[in-house]
Amino acid sequence: MKPLSALAGLNTVGFLARFSYALARNPVLPLFALLLGAGPEGVGLVVGISTVTGILFKMPAGAASDVIGRKRTMLAGLFVFGLLPFAYLFIASYQALVAVRFAHGLATAIYGPVAMAVVAEMAGERRGEMLSWFSSVMIVGTLLGAPIGGFMLHHAPNAPAPGLWEYHLVFLMSGAAGMAALLLGLWLLRGPEAQVSAGLPPGASLTARLAIFRQGLREVLADRRVLLTSAMEGVQNLGMGALEAFLPIYAVTRAGLNELQAGLLWAVQIVVTMLAKPVLGRLGDAHGRKAPIAVGLFLCAAGLAAMPWLTGFLALSGAGLVFGLGEALVTSSSAALVADMCRKRHYGAAMGTFGTIFDVGHAAGPILGGLLVAALDFRLAFAVLAVILLVAIPVFLAGVDLESSPNGISIGNENS
Repeated sequence: MKPLSALAGLNTVGFLARFSYALARNPVLPLFALLLGAGPEGVGLVVGISTVTGILFKMPAGAASDVIGRKRTMLAGLFVFGLLPFAYLFIASYQALVAVRFAHGLATAIYGPVAMAVVAEMAGERRGEMLSWFSSVMIVGTLLGAPIGGFMLHHAPNAPAPGLWEYHLVFLMSGAAGMAALLLGLWLLRGPEAQVSAGLPPGASLTARLAIFRQGLREVLADRRVLLTSAMEGVQNLGMGALEAFLPIYAVTRAGLNELQAGLLWAVQIVVTMLAKPVLGRLGDAHGRKAPIAVGLFLCAAGLAAMPWLTGFLALSGAGLVFGLGEALVTSSSAALVADMCRKRHYGAAMGTFGTIFDVGHAAGPILGGLLVAALDFRLAFAVLAVILLVAIPVFLAGVDLESSPNGISIGNENS
C-alpha cells in the first residue's frame, strides 16, 4: 500500500475510533454516572479516570511498539475500541462504571501514540502536515460523537429522563463504530510484521526485547529536548484544560451568555484549531518548528488572559479564535519536532512520552484552574495561567538545541 493511501486509511480508522470513544464520553458519561447515583465528585472522577489511564500507559505502550511492532500494538488498542463499549451494557453500579472507564482509556493510551509513530515514520518530510491531518480527523470524530450521543438521549422516548435502555442504545452505537474501526484496522494491517522498529531479528528472546524496551525509554527520557518540547504541549494543554472547565461557567455566570452560546464558544476554538493545523503543519515542515511553538504559546496566553475581561459572544469568540490559532501552532509542530529529534527506532517511546506529558497537562488544567478561580477569581486566575504559558517560551527556546542531542543524534536543522 502506498504511504499516502495507508495514511488515509489510518485517518479513517482514527476517525471511527474517536467517534466511538466520544459517543461514550460527553455528555453521555456524566449523565449516566448521575443515573447510577454519583454526586459531583463522583462525576468528576469517572470523567477524568481515563486520562489517568493515559498517564500510566501511553509511555510503556509506545515503547512496547518499538519492540514488538507497530501492527500488534495498534491492533491491541483497536480491540479495546471495538469491545469495551459493550461492557457498558452490563454496568449496574457506579463502581463498575469507574472500572470500565479506566479500562476503556486503554484504547487511546495504546492506539494513540503508536498510530502517531506510524504516521511520523511514513510521512517523511511532510511529518508536521500529516500528523496535523491525523489529529484534525480525530478532532472531527470527537466533535461528531458528542452531539450525536446527546441527540440520541434528548430524543429518547423517556426524555428528559432517559433510563438504562436509552443509554444502552448509545453504547451500542459506540460499539458498532468501534468494531468498524477494528475491522478496517485488521484489513489495513493484515499480513505479518515485516520488521519491528527496534531492528530486532525474528525470534529475538524476551531478554533482548526487554533490553531494547528499556533502552528506548532511557534514550528518550535522557533527551532534554524531547522532554521540553513535550512539556510545551503539556503547558498548552494546562491552559486548554482550565479553559474547558471554566470558560462555560464564566460565560454563563459573568458574561451574560446562555448555555448554547457557551457551547458555541468552545466550538469556535476547536474548529479554528482543526482547520488551521494541517496548513500550519505544512509551514512547519518547510520553515522550522520552534518559532510556531513559541508564537502559539504566546497567542494561547493572550487569549486566555483576555477572556475574563470580555463580555458578549463576539468578543469572547474573538479571544477563543486567538487561543485556537495558538493551539494549532503549538500542536501542529510539537509532535513532529519530537519525532525529528528522536531515533526512528524509538518513535514509539517518544510518542508515548509525548502523550503522557500531554495528558498530565490536560488533567492538571482543571485542577489548578479550580484552585486559582476559588482563591483569586477569574481575572487573576486566568492571568496566572497565562503567565505560566509565557514563562515556558524562553525556557523552550533556550533549552531545545536542534543541532545535537545527549545520544549523539544530530538532525542538522529544524527541517530534517
